[in-house]
Amino acid sequence: MTDMAFNDRSTPLLLLTTRRSGKPRDLIAPGPRPDELAQILSIAARTPDHGKLAPWRFVIVPGQARARLAEVITTAYRAERPQAGATEIAALEQFAHQAPDLVVVLSSPRTDSHIPLWEQELSAGAACMNLLHAVHAMGYAGGWLTGWPAFSDAVRDAFGAAPERIVGFVFIGTPSRPLDERPRPDMGRIVSTWAG
Repeated sequence: MTDMAFNDRSTPLLLLTTRRSGKPRDLIAPGPRPDELAQILSIAARTPDHGKLAPWRFVIVPGQARARLAEVITTAYRAERPQAGATEIAALEQFAHQAPDLVVVLSSPRTDSHIPLWEQELSAGAACMNLLHAVHAMGYAGGWLTGWPAFSDAVRDAFGAAPERIVGFVFIGTPSRPLDERPRPDMGRIVSTWAG
């Protein structure tokens, strides 16, 4: 499938069939205009949501706040790992500065609800996927990353508070090089028919 055109927007089905994330480190300007990003987030919010709880939040991290994000991440990392080397710190700084646009998606569960936490977390993941679909449908590329920063309470606290959790950092921009296909699962291994 090396000749595949990724994120083919000619039909909704082709877009889904050819959907491919971009590597955040390879995403460059232009990114979405503010009105486009608002529309992307509106689409992301149209996700399955049992109980209509909206158990997720989107935090836009503008370009001028990326240095502060890098500081938050590296400070938290050094506090947890005082022996961290310069290469580790440089990688975390680079993480914060990837792509022209960044949306941090938070799982923001309603603990007072009878809707199980697991369902609320699944809805947050679906919101992240909807966000990516909207990004690709608008002609940009997005990459959903987690990594160490997504599991750090100190980093999370820069955006919210427990019981919230970071679902992912969604980096958005224009690919600086052609997208590559990645290995896909063998459908015979992951699909079965229940015999009853």
